[in-house]
Amino acid sequence: MDTVLYYIKRLIPVRLFTALQPPYHLLLAYIGAVMYRFPTKEITVIGVTGTKGKSTVVELINAIFEADGKRTAVCGTIRFKIGEKSVRNLHKMTMPGRFFMQRFFRDAVNAGCEVAIVEMTSEGAKQFRHKGIHLDALIFTNLSPEHIESHGSFEKYVQAKLKLATALAQSKKRPRFMIANTDDDYGRVFLKTKVEHQLAYTLSDLELHTLNKDDISLVQHGTTLRVPLVGLFNVYNVLAAMTCAKAFGVPEKTIHTALENLDPIKGRVEQFKSPKGAPRAITAVVDYAHTPDSLEKLYKAFEKTPKTCVLGNCGGGRDTWKRPEMARIAEKYCDHVILTNEDPYDEDPEKIVDDMVRGIEDTKKLSIIMDRRNAIRTALEQAPDGSVVLISGKGTDPYIMGPHNTKTPWSDAKVVQKELHALFSETT
Repeated sequence: MDTVLYYIKRLIPVRLFTALQPPYHLLLAYIGAVMYRFPTKEITVIGVTGTKGKSTVVELINAIFEADGKRTAVCGTIRFKIGEKSVRNLHKMTMPGRFFMQRFFRDAVNAGCEVAIVEMTSEGAKQFRHKGIHLDALIFTNLSPEHIESHGSFEKYVQAKLKLATALAQSKKRPRFMIANTDDDYGRVFLKTKVEHQLAYTLSDLELHTLNKDDISLVQHGTTLRVPLVGLFNVYNVLAAMTCAKAFGVPEKTIHTALENLDPIKGRVEQFKSPKGAPRAITAVVDYAHTPDSLEKLYKAFEKTPKTCVLGNCGGGRDTWKRPEMARIAEKYCDHVILTNEDPYDEDPEKIVDDMVRGIEDTKKLSIIMDRRNAIRTALEQAPDGSVVLISGKGTDPYIMGPHNTKTPWSDAKVVQKELHALFSETT
């Protein structure tokens, strides 16, 4: 079906295809809602939107509600989960179309789920995939430039996000909660949403926060909470999840227990270490960071550690403005930078990398290895003892996207695990 749509796009004039898309997607959204009998009226639905942190916040909220004894459903970039059943998201879309969302909610209701936690994107809003979803709450994390070429401007990107706040205001659920990060410039805008409860979260909610090598420490109301995540961005993600959980009446003790015993979140600062007894202690990190702001925050989380950075992060045919900027940030924070292929689509991958090279002044710390597996292997081989190898851009993405919509199955995490094993198997 994806291949058929690819050639349809090629045959129909771009202006006509663009003009037909909105009514087509809107019609599908309402047909899906009717076909599956408006399932979101029968389940608590918590949406999470923003440029960064959506996947992590969804997983944190899910862990908290599960600890509170709730049966949950999760729909997001990482996975689709209904009750005990969880499958990897192989769609390359956070909010898939063709009735997927409404079918997902109906399956969740039929499985006895009480709460659905859903990532909601600007692309999804642009294609009306949020229509027919009756929200109980919406969480806003932050906004920074992304999908600019798709939306036409940053202002239009913001407006697409605000459509989700409008959807919350129009929801017939009661009560409704708008939860927003007010340390972000757009947090106050989202808090203007006319609902029963507008809840802000901010670093000032904490008496103290400490960023440690392997976790973060938060002190609130005299109580210390240690969460096995790293980086300031995850302090914000934890605050978002805690604010939401408290709004829905989850006891603070349950919240803390869930967060302190959190499982690793796949593809989000996911860490893999060289085996005990290996001649070099290396930590490899797989992360989704794919905007300049998120990449810089990722690097800052490991600021005091020597870093070898494998950088793709720039898909073909989109956001060309960020290519040299991403490379500039990598040069600033990394001891060695390896530029590699990611998702070229119909664009020449070497052209993409050439665009990135323009952002680097000190080419002595630069390598170009187009084969992504070889780039990861080389980074691990060259990384000094006590250092970190940061592999960013794909996270849990299941494919490398090539020309004519071809898909090469892929997993950064599996490649890292395999290459670490091969590298150290003879020395441990």
